[in-house]
Amino acid sequence: MRYKILNMADISICPHVFDVLNDIADTVTLNPDLKTLQGNIRDYDVYFASLKLVLGKSILDRAEKLKLIATPSTGTDHIDVEYAKSKGIEIISLKDDTEFLDGVTATAELAWGLLLAAIRRIPWASDAAEDGIWARDLFRGHQLAGKTLGIIGYGRLGRMVAQYGKAFRMNVVACDVRDVRPEEHVKMLSMDELLKISDVILIHIHLTPENRGIINRDSFGKMKIGAVLINTSRGAVIDEDAFLDVLESGQLLAAGIDVIDGEWNDNLREHPLIRYARTHDNLVITPHVGGVTFESQTMGLEHAISKLKSALTGSH
Repeated sequence: MRYKILNMADISICPHVFDVLNDIADTVTLNPDLKTLQGNIRDYDVYFASLKLVLGKSILDRAEKLKLIATPSTGTDHIDVEYAKSKGIEIISLKDDTEFLDGVTATAELAWGLLLAAIRRIPWASDAAEDGIWARDLFRGHQLAGKTLGIIGYGRLGRMVAQYGKAFRMNVVACDVRDVRPEEHVKMLSMDELLKISDVILIHIHLTPENRGIINRDSFGKMKIGAVLINTSRGAVIDEDAFLDVLESGQLLAAGIDVIDGEWNDNLREHPLIRYARTHDNLVITPHVGGVTFESQTMGLEHAISKLKSALTGSH
């Protein structure tokens, strides 16, 4: 059997990545557009997903031939996974590929960059310098050494940022729903204990039904006054209404986020957090670029294509 693959992922950094499938499949690459996807999905056996589009029930109902969905990402919230599986469609992602993912450090590095940007007020100091305003004391920040770093989710990324915390001479604590063995310099706590003592909190968990909105008003109420929050997980793990309130009140000193809830919606300029960030200097936002490096995306695409080939040839 020769398969037909519809690709909507950006492969511009390695345009020949699908060549390894030439013996078994014909691949068509189209720009990630919802109407284009709706109009074409019924003709393909495989969909290689773009993170820019949500593959929901209405599109899956059109996918009459679809046997497999592959995504070069750990997250799958851009796919209605349960509905796809109910239709007998296999899902391939990078989520559980521990050995491979251990070499992909981009998101952990960005999380630390957001932390430095927020606690040292780097974006606003840079803007002032570009305007010729050389008033150093207007942008007084905080050092990290001696502070307590709390990591929610002590998996691959959590362990990486724990190492960064140690290098910055921080006290590192973590929590996880699993029974995990920490490094010698990391102390495992309950989430409540972590929230109460941490000066800086980094979120590194997957979005699941159980932890949707896990950082809520009650959670914020347990945090130190003046804590810093960094989220490179998914926007929906935070109650964004409560998040805005603690930013506006000054309960949180600062925050850095790479994700928002509803990032596939139109007119993101008017998203409440983005609107807030335009007029306040305690929230740094980046547009979900945690894994967007030349190295990590090339590795992710090549690994996902390798898994796809194994699935199509029956060797996985």
